[in-house]
Amino acid sequence: MDDKMLVFERRLEALDRQMMDPAIASDGRKFREVSQEAAHVRQVVDAWHAVQRLETELADAQELATDDDPEVRELAKLEVESLDDQLTEARAALRLLLLPRDPYEGRPLMLEIRAGTGGDEAALFAADLFRMYSRFGDEHGLRVEAMSTSPITVGGGSGKTLQGFKEVVAAVTGENAYSLLKFEAGVHRVQRVPATETQGRIHTSAATVAVLPEPDEVEVKIEPGDLDIQTMRAGGPGGQSVNTTDSAVRIVHLPTKITVQCQDEKSQHKNREKAMRVLKARLLEKLQGEQHAEESAARKAMVGSGDRSERIRTYNYPQNRVTDHRINLTLYKLDSIVEGNLSPLVDALTAEWQAEQLAANDLS
Repeated sequence: MDDKMLVFERRLEALDRQMMDPAIASDGRKFREVSQEAAHVRQVVDAWHAVQRLETELADAQELATDDDPEVRELAKLEVESLDDQLTEARAALRLLLLPRDPYEGRPLMLEIRAGTGGDEAALFAADLFRMYSRFGDEHGLRVEAMSTSPITVGGGSGKTLQGFKEVVAAVTGENAYSLLKFEAGVHRVQRVPATETQGRIHTSAATVAVLPEPDEVEVKIEPGDLDIQTMRAGGPGGQSVNTTDSAVRIVHLPTKITVQCQDEKSQHKNREKAMRVLKARLLEKLQGEQHAEESAARKAMVGSGDRSERIRTYNYPQNRVTDHRINLTLYKLDSIVEGNLSPLVDALTAEWQAEQLAANDLS
């Protein structure tokens, strides 16, 4: 272990030198990559130093526990118990930091929510999920920005109108965006009495969630000739010139037929910029899917493959229950979770993934 940690120390020194290099400091993308790696390596080195310090303190306390003075022995034994617990926690923290890093950690991402089976109720549920993730983002210092929306208006009881989404794509940025949301991909199922239901019958609807890390330029290269870019009048509710100019943009990637449309901005330039970001994220997802299809099924993580065709969670409103089917976790706090308190689910999924990785890498 010590030899391995010395490698990390030397790597940290090299990264610190790189960040002082004017050529790297002036390259925003490269500097971000180097600084993110340096931050991770520094965490490993600091955790190793904490283990070393506690090991030294524990050895000293154990020696005092054999002292001739009974009072000194008693105090030393208490110190040994405390340091032993601290050392166990410090070693566990170090093992987690030594796990192979997900290549997309630290990346911004596209969160794509689509109404599935269930008609208007599915669209209302998609809007509920978007609100849930937005509030969760607020609680954790993430910025959730709608990039493309396909809203619909649904008539509810007592003459009320409700807004749902056939699809909403949002950019999520923040230091821990990917690690906090990467397990949300898949089919989310809801069981409740729809706002449009007059007989009080419980319906089952669904929405799909995709978590698409934004790629670097070197990961997804798009040739200008591969794009069919169209401009048109924005549809949907107007106001303030939104649908009186050709501001909406539709981009078709001809080799894959992936199509993206953005119309939320008044500016055609801004809509095109947003559409390109969404397109690149979807192309990266396609490349990931092709790579994963070639790999062994044994590689599939315990918490799920992340495939959006896989049912991952059920939200049962009559029972105030949320069940995550990947780890068989049921919580009777749906009201809190849909208000953005996703941490109990995220923490449990992360712990399951870490345990699996520790076992797979013989670090448990």
